[in-house]
Amino acid sequence: MPRKLTNGVEGPEYLKQLRRTYMEENDFVSIWLEESGNPAIEELTQLNLDIASKAAKALADNGLSEIDLAVSLDINPDEIKRWLSGRHPFSIKTIKEISSILASYPL
Repeated sequence: MPRKLTNGVEGPEYLKQLRRTYMEENDFVSIWLEESGNPAIEELTQLNLDIASKAAKALADNGLSEIDLAVSLDINPDEIKRWLSGRHPFSIKTIKEISSILASYPL
């Protein structure tokens, strides 16, 4: 197997790295979606990015940091980062909680 696929990893980690590389290069669901597209998924993805953008703006407008929001919601700050980057979808519950916290700050 070419070293390029496993980044020079040997021993017990070899198979794990090989599997990871294969999965990254052969993510069949992503490849299918990219080739065939799915308007519903694209719409939900765009909606999630819009919500993330508005939430980040609301935090900035209120002088709050991601950590402030994490403390207010009693969750890990990394979760906030995932939400605000658009990498993690917002649930209705999350949107309500964020809205409630932001509503308590005057604009």
